[in-house]
Amino acid sequence: MLEYTVTARRIDGHGSEARAKDARIILDTDVAGRDDAFNPAEMLLASLAACMLKGAERVAPLLEFDLRAIDIKLHGVRQDSPPKMVRIDYEIVVDTDETDDRLDLLHRNLRKYGTISNTLSEAIELVGTIRRTD
Repeated sequence: MLEYTVTARRIDGHGSEARAKDARIILDTDVAGRDDAFNPAEMLLASLAACMLKGAERVAPLLEFDLRAIDIKLHGVRQDSPPKMVRIDYEIVVDTDETDDRLDLLHRNLRKYGTISNTLSEAIELVGTIRRTD
């Protein structure tokens, strides 16, 4: 089993910080919000994106998949009462000359072997597509 440790602390009424290893992220914990930091919902979406990007780096060599670039766009839907995410939609755009079948294989692998995607798909509706760059 792998284990992870993150610490977080309040800096002031406008923000907080989270730390893991030698990394530090400023968090938007201001009730009014702030534009220069991720709020908790955005952090959740970023975590899913990071999971998929890391997964692509892991499986592309195993699948001998020609991956030149990958971009992910996510959209989360939050209900108000009780406050929770109820749906995340995503679009994965890949720069590759691989066939549609191979693109689908990459998508299945990203969903099947992602820690965050597996965790979230048990709790909310997680819907997405994968396509080649235009």
